[in-house]
Amino acid sequence: MSERTYLAVDLGAESGRVIAGRFDGSRVAIDELHRFPNGPISIAGSLRWNVLGLWDGIRQGLSRAAGQFADLRSVGVDTWGVDYVLLDKAGELLGLPFHYRDPRTSGLLNSVTGEVSRETIFAESGLQFMEINTLYQLVAHRGHDPDLLERADRLLLMPDFFHWCLCGSRVVEFTNATTTQLVHPTRRTWSEKLLRELRLPRQAFGEIVTPGTNLGTLRSDVAESTGLGKLKVTAPATHDTGSAVAAVPVQHGGRPNWAYISSGTWSLIGVEVDEAVLTEKALRYNVTNEGGIDGTYRLLKNVMGLWLVQELRRSFERSGKKFDYGDLTRLAAEAKPFGSFVDPDDAAFLRPQDMATAIRDDCQRTGQTVPQSEGELVRCALESLALKYRVVIGQLEELTGVGVEVIHVVGGGGRNELLNQLTASACGRPVIAGPVEATALGNVLIQARSDGEIGSLAELRSIVRASSDLKTFDPSDADGWAEAAGRFARLM
Repeated sequence: MSERTYLAVDLGAESGRVIAGRFDGSRVAIDELHRFPNGPISIAGSLRWNVLGLWDGIRQGLSRAAGQFADLRSVGVDTWGVDYVLLDKAGELLGLPFHYRDPRTSGLLNSVTGEVSRETIFAESGLQFMEINTLYQLVAHRGHDPDLLERADRLLLMPDFFHWCLCGSRVVEFTNATTTQLVHPTRRTWSEKLLRELRLPRQAFGEIVTPGTNLGTLRSDVAESTGLGKLKVTAPATHDTGSAVAAVPVQHGGRPNWAYISSGTWSLIGVEVDEAVLTEKALRYNVTNEGGIDGTYRLLKNVMGLWLVQELRRSFERSGKKFDYGDLTRLAAEAKPFGSFVDPDDAAFLRPQDMATAIRDDCQRTGQTVPQSEGELVRCALESLALKYRVVIGQLEELTGVGVEVIHVVGGGGRNELLNQLTASACGRPVIAGPVEATALGNVLIQARSDGEIGSLAELRSIVRASSDLKTFDPSDADGWAEAAGRFARLM
């Protein structure tokens, strides 16, 4: 077949990108056309997303695509989960959307579970309890500005909002909808019970569609200003992890005898299952059931991830020391192993004023050696992540009754070879790292599948394998890691 091109808009916590995926029927090549910054904007004591700036970056990237590729087939957007935009009946934005780290949700998890029990919320959503979830953000909105919330005619999660910008669609895609903690895990529709009991405006919650849905064609003004014409808009798995997991390059079909870690600002550790796991033990382990491709669920747990290292880098910069991530990884590799550990998911690390101080304070509080140098701090963060991965994978094995034989690390964090090796050793299983561009590949190939160019999910994943450079890391120092795991368990 002749080469066909699909455009992926991939928005992450630090940057956004417009990417072209050139597909020849057996392999796909990725070209980054335009990268633009992203991050929270502080205004009037709150953290917001600059969605207008992001939209401008998207338009610039689309314009570049129009001048480079002849056979453009469609475009689709993926982003992080939980955050949302509210539109009124006229299509006006009701305020700038909040960033999930905005402090307005602090303490609301306990408040909400005082109104509606944890057991009820889990049965109605199957989702991990995190105060950043849309549910708690909406309750905060209800308390702060109930009139504005009542004016909302449509709630759109971030990728759905940008699809609205592109083509006017007002639907919500399934994989991201499930991150709200408001979608029923077996009916796969909005939980009427939670919406009612939490007094949230039912009219704002529109149709939920599946990955691969054709959303329409570009608005006439977008078509003209970018030069793309009436390009089709297709919903990928709009949650970036949903697209990344679709592109995990597994070589065997059995589920869930492989696990994945989608590694970035957050680490999402999970397995792919056919039905949501809603047992009492799943609730106790605080795992989540997020929607996946082909009706699957991503049984997983969110772990704070490389946010710790990103914030350490900012801490060092504030003290006048500039490092790139390669420098920090080298310093960590040179540091003494197993010095001290922290629980990456401790609330102290969610919004710290200074990450280095937060880690040192936690180590002192728990009676451990306090890391001093930059390398010791980063080593502490990376080893703690690897040990947390070990805990989570053990819990997933318990919940599914199937042993995990191999761990696939996908996403930008897969570039960190030290973390990959620490993960293999901590978990006692080989780690296959790659592709780094799993999210973009999944986004593009789901569009190609919707276009009729790919058949099954297994075929999609075989294309990813053929298109990617993969590297395997084998475990080592089993005794040392077993002792470290015991210390980590006592800290937890």
